[in-house]
Amino acid sequence: MDATAPPPSPARGGGAEAIRLEGVSKVYPDGTVGVQELDLTFAAGELTVLVGPSGCGKTTTMKMINRIIEPTTGRILLGEDDVTAADPVKLRRRIGYVIQNVGLFPHQTIRGNVGTVPRLLGWDRRRIAERVEELLVLVGLDPAVHGDRYPHQLSGGQRQRAGVARALAADPTVLLMDEPFSAVDPIVRERLQSEFLRLQDAVGKTIVFVTHDIEEAVRLGDRIAVMSEGGRVEQFATPAELLGRPANAFVADFVGADRGLKRLAVTGIDVADLERPPIVHVADGLAGARSALQASGARWAVVLDDDGNLHGWLSLERAAGAGTVGPAARRMEAWVPADASLKTAFATMLQHEAGWVAVLDGDHFLGVLTPESLHAALRRSVEGAAPETAGALLA
Repeated sequence: MDATAPPPSPARGGGAEAIRLEGVSKVYPDGTVGVQELDLTFAAGELTVLVGPSGCGKTTTMKMINRIIEPTTGRILLGEDDVTAADPVKLRRRIGYVIQNVGLFPHQTIRGNVGTVPRLLGWDRRRIAERVEELLVLVGLDPAVHGDRYPHQLSGGQRQRAGVARALAADPTVLLMDEPFSAVDPIVRERLQSEFLRLQDAVGKTIVFVTHDIEEAVRLGDRIAVMSEGGRVEQFATPAELLGRPANAFVADFVGADRGLKRLAVTGIDVADLERPPIVHVADGLAGARSALQASGARWAVVLDDDGNLHGWLSLERAAGAGTVGPAARRMEAWVPADASLKTAFATMLQHEAGWVAVLDGDHFLGVLTPESLHAALRRSVEGAAPETAGALLA
């Protein structure tokens, strides 16, 4: 099998290292196969999610990377180094590790916890103190407020942030995360996911992230490996590819019948998909605007200022009498930025009970998405996705 991720974009992966699994398997003494022979590449600077039902071998696969579990066969390369022959203790100091229940030392302050690995590596006190301060700020913990507290004095979400800071303390090139957000409530979990995406944009680590939640996998992952019982990878693909073209019935069932809705969240807005309604300007006369609308057969027009920025919208009914368009225009409530997802655009339509949503680049008007153009955009993105399994492309 060969499921190799593409190289990261130039903006990401600085200082990160790829992880390659070559023929890696885990077979227990009683003959139970925990993980089949895997050939996987986790690209430098990308977040790869291992997802699947309980007992599918996703955590075992991750733990073989830092050799908490020893592989039965194969090689694991971190960059160009074969870590299957390395000192496992030194290896683990090179790899950040975050687990579900955080695992902070209860007798140490948060500062002490975050500085654990740098102390083991022999960093001097000043360097450790500076690194701890930097990381607490990075993960959203105020050093003056939280630094000298103990783990039991923090909320669950704050402890998770501290756990991430500790894992990043020695600036590892690789970060392993085993269901890190599953022990907190849904609201805190969503907030932590958002903060973690922000953090990854800043640090660009190579991350292997284990979860059983396909929603979390789709939201966080650059690539997703869907695993089934016996440690088999059924499909290794981007979230859009996975949701657009599941490789087989197992993947389709696992990602759910609502995968089309999930796909909205990972599909961006393409300017080519936008519709261009009639446009009038704030200084135009109402009579001229009305004539333009009647000629086009439209019931409304977008109102722009002289710089092409969105001012509002004008209905045919309000384009009456003397005066100019500006005072008669209504505020445009249904709009999204150009970098929003189709899910955000659709949610905005529903929120405002609108038949369309304006798309803006800053204040500059680009066009509108309607339910019809949104659906066409989604279909086009599905048709353009190339499915990939752990071994072959499907026709």
